[in-house]
Amino acid sequence: MIRIILSIVLAFLAQAALPQDLAPDVLVKNVTQDVISIVKQDKDIQAGNQKKTIALVEEKVLPHFNFGHMTALAMGQNWRKATPEQQGQLVEQFRTLLVRTYSTALSSYRNQVIDFKPLRSQPSDTDVMVRSEVKQPGAEPVSIDYSLEKTSNSWKVYDVIVGGVSLVTTYRDTFASEVRASGIDGLIKALSEKNRQLAAKTS
Repeated sequence: MIRIILSIVLAFLAQAALPQDLAPDVLVKNVTQDVISIVKQDKDIQAGNQKKTIALVEEKVLPHFNFGHMTALAMGQNWRKATPEQQGQLVEQFRTLLVRTYSTALSSYRNQVIDFKPLRSQPSDTDVMVRSEVKQPGAEPVSIDYSLEKTSNSWKVYDVIVGGVSLVTTYRDTFASEVRASGIDGLIKALSEKNRQLAAKTS
């Protein structure tokens, strides 16, 4: 269930060509509809073709995430303890982990209905929450909320809250535990190993 929900998290992020001056909630809704349409028509993605799904995510999703900000939030106080080189490695490994995890989930989408809530914000706001709810037969609706920040030329996601649980906060606990056990280099090694395992499963 969680993997299916997470697949929808990526749905609205997949069309870099859309106008950048759209309101964040309009952007979310428009791109969600576009990507769901693509997934419904692509039998390879539905059949679990990870190579094709990862290529889709790499091309369409990454431009809409602020992975630097996400990684810094997930690291918490440990971010300031990392060297610039370590920070770069952490961002790269965290990005790879999310891409591979969500690529696996994306192929699980099966006609869920997404209901978008009215945006509560002011035109001058640079940090907003776009709220949505995923409905599917035989299961309770699940909320998916997106934290977006306005950068110099676009809105970018820096956290996703699924069923009230923050993605950033979830990884913060995991990262902190690993850093306590084996340091920042140990965390980088653990993330790298996890990514190698996921790559082996999809090869």
